[in-house]
Amino acid sequence: MPTDEDLMQLASLAAAGIHDRAEMPFAVPWTDAASPQLERNLLQYAWRNRAEWTADHWVAQFSIFLAGQLVGEQTVKADRFAETGTVSSGSWLGRAWQGQGIGKEMRAAMLHLVFAGLGAARAESDAWHDNHASIARKSGGGSPPGSSTSSSAGRTGPATAGTTSTSRAFHRLPNGLEK
Repeated sequence: MPTDEDLMQLASLAAAGIHDRAEMPFAVPWTDAASPQLERNLLQYAWRNRAEWTADHWVAQFSIFLAGQLVGEQTVKADRFAETGTVSSGSWLGRAWQGQGIGKEMRAAMLHLVFAGLGAARAESDAWHDNHASIARKSGGGSPPGSSTSSSAGRTGPATAGTTSTSRAFHRLPNGLEK
C-alpha cells in the first residue's frame, strides 16, 4: 500500500502524463482532470480506499518501484471476495516506463499474489478494444475472450469489461517462482 509520501509522488507522476492527451485508455477518464485537480483526485481516491476497506469490499493499491524510483501503480480490488473468489485489477505507468515489460511483470506479480497468496479463483481486467498493449498484456497476447459495449468520455466500442480473465487453473507462475 502506498504511503502518503508515495501517493504524493504518484500524483506528480500522473500529472506529468500517463498517455497521449488525445487518447483515453481508461474506462473512467480520471486523467482528464487538470492539475492540481488530478493530483487531488488521486489522493482522495487512495484515502477513500483506505477508509472504506472491509473484508467484503477492498481496494489494494501497490506502488511500483524500479531501481528505487516510483514508476506507477498496480491496483487489485474485490467485492464479496469470500463468496466469489474474484478480483479485478488495473494499473498504470508513467510514460517514461511504458513499453519495457514492466506492466507485464506487475500483472504477473499481482496474479501470483491473488492466486497463490489469497486463493482467488478468478482475476478480471478491463481494457478498450484498441488498447493493444493492455489487451496483449492482460490476455496473454491474443484477443480477449468475448466483449461488451462500454462508453467513457464520449467513447463507445467493445471493451473487455470483465471478460478478460485468468483463472487459477490456467495461471502460470512468473519465471523463478515455480515450485
